[in-house]
Amino acid sequence: MLDIHMFSAADKVAGQGVGAVYVELLGLLKKYFPTEFHVAINDYSPSVISHYHTINPTFFASTFTKRRGRKIGYVHFLPNTLDQSLSLPGVARWGLDKYVIQFYKRMDTLVVVNPNFIPQLEAYDIPASKVTYIPNFVSRETFYPETPENKLELRQKYGIKPNDFVVFGAGQVQDRKGVDDFIELAKRNPDVRFIWAGGFSFGMITNGYDHLKAAVANAPANLTFTGIVPREEMVDYYNIADLFLLPSFEELFPMAVLEAFSTETPVMVRQLSLYDGIIAPYALMAPDVAGMNAQLHRLRGDAGLQAHYAALSAKAAATYSEARLARVWRRFYYEQAALR
Repeated sequence: MLDIHMFSAADKVAGQGVGAVYVELLGLLKKYFPTEFHVAINDYSPSVISHYHTINPTFFASTFTKRRGRKIGYVHFLPNTLDQSLSLPGVARWGLDKYVIQFYKRMDTLVVVNPNFIPQLEAYDIPASKVTYIPNFVSRETFYPETPENKLELRQKYGIKPNDFVVFGAGQVQDRKGVDDFIELAKRNPDVRFIWAGGFSFGMITNGYDHLKAAVANAPANLTFTGIVPREEMVDYYNIADLFLLPSFEELFPMAVLEAFSTETPVMVRQLSLYDGIIAPYALMAPDVAGMNAQLHRLRGDAGLQAHYAALSAKAAATYSEARLARVWRRFYYEQAALR
């Protein structure tokens, strides 16, 4: 068996995509390769491969021993992503940014979930030859489309009327996620139900914490902020939604979009170049609140268009399927083991 040691503290902070990616990969390896890979968690004994999911200082220290074998780093964020997520003093921000890049440079190989970030890593003097693109994925056993009958039952469970048009968003409540625009859309469409699942995972150091805390407390009547929802319950919200909207300004490869695709829910995202080639072919896009509002009205009034984007979500789910990515990860790990 190929010995793979995973290093992660991603599950210690609820409601963040890094944790979801980690859980999905563990599940994939256990499901598809139970007799090929021996996977250990945060185990510092010798290993053929060490796969780092988070950048904890203890993990960084461990990279200086040969016991770690081939070192793989998962790139879930870059300095600019952190700068837009966390509100830190200037010196602390500078120190964190430097540390992130030094961590990545300690790796033998980096895995990015979005090919658009390879040139950004090159700008930090990390050669493209050290970087492999493997997209995120979600299990269809966790996120799946419900039958029309079950969707009606779920709506009743959550207090949603059968004919309500529901716009669902998910992610940490922070400036980077475009939550202000989500709130503005709710204000412009009082006859539409808006739901946002997610909270302040990093508390008071969350970027925009003060004004967003007040905005959430004073949300319009047609907008519900659920707080952090257990991952196993998120499938319900995707299935009661007519549209999943992620108005983020900065992402890598959002797990929430993949979860929506997997439930065959129409998706709308902000028009960003980082989505080119990975999300853009399957989703509605708009550059700002006015554009999102126009797309929302267009979709709401056209059942055929809703069916079209539901079909595109199903197509995206097949493209980023767990089964296909299992083959990619298997080949990648064996290639890395051969380079040890």
